Amino acid sequence: MSRSPLKKSVNDASKLNGAEKAAVVLLSLGEEHHALWQALDDEEIKEISQAMSTLGTVGANVVEDLLVEFVSGMSSTGAIMGSFEQTQRLLGSFLPNDKVENLMEEIRGPAGRTMWDKLGNVNEAVLANYLKNEYPQTVAVVLSKVKPEHAARVLSALPEDFALECVQRMLRMEPVQRDILDKIEQTLRTEFMSNLARTSKRDSHETMADIFNNFDRQTESRFMAALEERNREAAERVRALMFVFEDLAKLDPGGVQTLLRAVEKDRLALAMKGASDTLREMFFSNMSERAAKIMREDMESMGPVRLKDVDQAQMAMVQVAKDLAAKGEIMLAGQGGDDELIY
Repeated sequence: MSRSPLKKSVNDASKLNGAEKAAVVLLSLGEEHHALWQALDDEEIKEISQAMSTLGTVGANVVEDLLVEFVSGMSSTGAIMGSFEQTQRLLGSFLPNDKVENLMEEIRGPAGRTMWDKLGNVNEAVLANYLKNEYPQTVAVVLSKVKPEHAARVLSALPEDFALECVQRMLRMEPVQRDILDKIEQTLRTEFMSNLARTSKRDSHETMADIFNNFDRQTESRFMAALEERNREAAERVRALMFVFEDLAKLDPGGVQTLLRAVEKDRLALAMKGASDTLREMFFSNMSERAAKIMREDMESMGPVRLKDVDQAQMAMVQVAKDLAAKGEIMLAGQGGDDELIY
């Protein structure tokens, strides 16, 4: 049996058959991903190996197109899970440990693309506690760079005399030179954000609140009642950290409309069947008159619905809200304290 001649050059991905495409992808991934071969049967291995041995030179554009096709196909048919730990392990496989640690601290810290975005997501009491030990001029620069509403909350949390000094500095402030601003940013990153990231690992009560959020209503009530009997303080902390369906009432009109656009209409109707009158009317008031009428009709036509189905629909809406918060489109707060959801 004669051997097939080598292809001199491949510059068009559409001209490759399935085995040849697989061969290109496996060659690109390299020897360290040999585990992929273990998922193939003997005939597939033979076919791909034969195609691989006759590929010849494959253009970089072809490799890129096939890897994009491979990733797209995987994401539509399979599932992968990204987590803090997975990310750290992956980065650790090709980056020095100190660089990985710095990157992960940056990720673990407050959300935001720039330092000033990140500061805007730091609790005002925490930020004020740090700034009160800085020079008033430095504090004035920092507060001039964050949103006015956040600056107001931070000033309120600072000692009054110090806060007034900062206000006076802000009133007299001239444009800040780039190198001074860069130095302040670097100081915030190394002295404040890094320490904040190291100390902001999740409290066990936060984790438990997330678990309780995913219980159905009856299970949640049963566990909460049992926890209250054994440790009332812990039960109160978990309850304060929970974000439940009725907490969506704290959204302002813009936030409600963002959420409504993201939720499937049938799921919304089912969730609203079990909502309080106040929350239900809030949703209706943020719809067009026609959309609200259709939604009311859909809810009426459902007739009686199972509590379990309503709970699932409401939990799904809460999850959508959390996803929107992760993207920065809305901000969610727990039930405790004076926090509101800010659009």
